[in-house]
Amino acid sequence: MNVLITGGTGFIGSRLALRCVAQGQSVRVLAQQNTAAERQNCRELAEKGIEIVEGSVTDLAAMRQATQGIGVVYHFAAAQHEAAAGDQHFYDVNVNGTRNALQAGIDCGVKRFVHGSTIGVYGTSRREPIHDHSPPKPDNIYGITKLEAEKAVHSLEDRLPCTIVRISEAYGPGDRRLLKLFRGVQKRRFLLIGPCTNLHHVVYIDDLIDGLQLAATVDQAVGKTFVLAGPRAVSTRDMARIVGRALGVRGPRFTVPIWPFWLAALVMEKTLAPLGISPPLHRRRMNFFVRNFAFSCDAAREFLAYDPKVQFEQGAHQTAQWYRQMGLLAQ
Repeated sequence: MNVLITGGTGFIGSRLALRCVAQGQSVRVLAQQNTAAERQNCRELAEKGIEIVEGSVTDLAAMRQATQGIGVVYHFAAAQHEAAAGDQHFYDVNVNGTRNALQAGIDCGVKRFVHGSTIGVYGTSRREPIHDHSPPKPDNIYGITKLEAEKAVHSLEDRLPCTIVRISEAYGPGDRRLLKLFRGVQKRRFLLIGPCTNLHHVVYIDDLIDGLQLAATVDQAVGKTFVLAGPRAVSTRDMARIVGRALGVRGPRFTVPIWPFWLAALVMEKTLAPLGISPPLHRRRMNFFVRNFAFSCDAAREFLAYDPKVQFEQGAHQTAQWYRQMGLLAQ
């Protein structure tokens, strides 16, 4: 099987590429190297003999070239954390880039197209948890453009066998998104902001890759949308405590009000973003303390036989070990 992974130097894309090549598949990644983590992932992929094509999904010619001879496309390239970027950047990458990836897939005769979407299309809930069948209601430019990208996928389903996967909060060895949480807990500087009873339905990277590969191979997956999450949801407070146990330290116990931080994030966005400065604190970061997700993954379980097994306790321990091995956490 010849596989193309867009966004292949990101966390999910790079771990999937390593799994595929270990299974004997021929893997090509379309990627950029804008951060230290992406450059490190690129080196790791190259060492495994994975073909790396530097380019952007916003370039249709580059997409066609990268898709030549490919059977399966996993599309993960996206604009996500660029807080100082304007809305047009998100539309260019997330919407137009997806259209380019789809068109290249059609032109090159791709057999399966797996579109990596996000639970961010559901928006953020401060009350009842969002679940699989909650209506999409994105509340930031990232979620809005990812939902638009899903619509682009649906518009071409009659010309290309597609599956949409809404990915929950992924973590594990290779991830750096939760590194701030681990470092904060280890240094006893992590604040519990607000009640911290909101739920995170995290998914360990190995379980996620299992689901992605099922989405690319199971016939019943074509034309469907799936949520991929872990075995159970955990609260923010419990996440911090479990991370503390994985690190051998006492987790945070006390909470502080959320409104001063929310107000500060709003002020920084309004004043710094127009100047092209990435705000050190923004509302999307504060969502960690308010978003509320709890998924059953019923469709994935029914049609894909998806069965995530790694509980957060085990996954946090494995992640802490990797952080230490990479010198990202103190021993």
